[in-house]
Amino acid sequence: MIPVLAYLLAFFSALSSISAAPLPAQNQTILNFDVIVVGGGPSGLSALSGLARVRRNALLIDSGEYRNQWTRHAHDVIGSDGVTPAYFRANARQQIAEYPTVTMQNGTVTNIEQLNSTAFLVTDSSGIQYISRKVILGTGLQDILPSTPGISENWARGIYWCPWCDGYEHRDQPLGLLGSIEKIPGLVEEVRTLNTDLIAFVNGTMTADRVSALDSSTPGWENLLTTYGVTIENGTIGDIERIQDGAVYNSQIEKAEYDKFLVHLDNGTTIERAAFFTSFPSTQRSTLGQSLGVVLVEGKLLANMTVGMRTNVDGVYAVGDANSDGSTNIPHAMWSGKRSAVDIHLQLAEEDAVSATAIAGITKRDLEDEETALLRFMELVQ
Repeated sequence: MIPVLAYLLAFFSALSSISAAPLPAQNQTILNFDVIVVGGGPSGLSALSGLARVRRNALLIDSGEYRNQWTRHAHDVIGSDGVTPAYFRANARQQIAEYPTVTMQNGTVTNIEQLNSTAFLVTDSSGIQYISRKVILGTGLQDILPSTPGISENWARGIYWCPWCDGYEHRDQPLGLLGSIEKIPGLVEEVRTLNTDLIAFVNGTMTADRVSALDSSTPGWENLLTTYGVTIENGTIGDIERIQDGAVYNSQIEKAEYDKFLVHLDNGTTIERAAFFTSFPSTQRSTLGQSLGVVLVEGKLLANMTVGMRTNVDGVYAVGDANSDGSTNIPHAMWSGKRSAVDIHLQLAEEDAVSATAIAGITKRDLEDEETALLRFMELVQ
């Protein structure tokens, strides 16, 4: 005889664990989903697309804040090279909207609470709450820019952090490198195929202590810079002035943008450069992951690539730039989003199969037999 009581007790125990969690106020709305995706960049959109293709009930909530928000064009995206990031996102949304089981909305997730191993309570800034079985964090990073005048004003429009994303359009142009002295050797190796006219603006960081540390960590770095003809400028940067806009002066045929800047140093020197590549730190755009207990690895949300971008918190996945898998670009973000969608679908399918098998095994005869057995047991104990 099938142990019906055991199944029922387990089933109702799971239900009670959800209902025992704090519920929203009566004037609030609560909706249920298989998956909630937080973040509408390439990783979140890719995850939602993967879930839509297997008819999962999923919601994407997008705050409208993106790391590449001011970038002129998205590059190195096969089939979409050179489109604006806004067009890329809009086109993706339009295509995903054709799938009826997924929903997209603008908003900011303010809190995620884990109710148990199979349920999360998600709250947005409007006070609406949702129950979700799994959560995907595609919340991204934000760059920490120095206060030097001209950097934030021209960020992603002539001053870049990614040579793969924006370097080709400034090939064979005089380039500047912005960063502390210990970051320069790595930057040189990344951009030297774009141009040999390189000046490293290290903004006063070339001190004896830092040079000594660099000698230990990167032996031969000075020979590298000398071999490639890199000039080091240690003067303090007063400001970086734009004198020509590559959004206006460009060639779509040659895939070239012609920005021009003047670097004004505090010692009165002025140096002209066409574009800059930088090595500045970044940080998590959202604290949702940390609040849930996701471990940070060098400032990134811990994610296991071999098991679908899972974090250390059951049911929570981290994708895109925010995670720890060591890559930050659109193709990577899309891959990680799809990877999480596949793993989640299989996890949900396994959970559903266990529940369905248990419930399907309960027949009317089983219930009658269990009822008879229970009555007999009650008679014996009375």
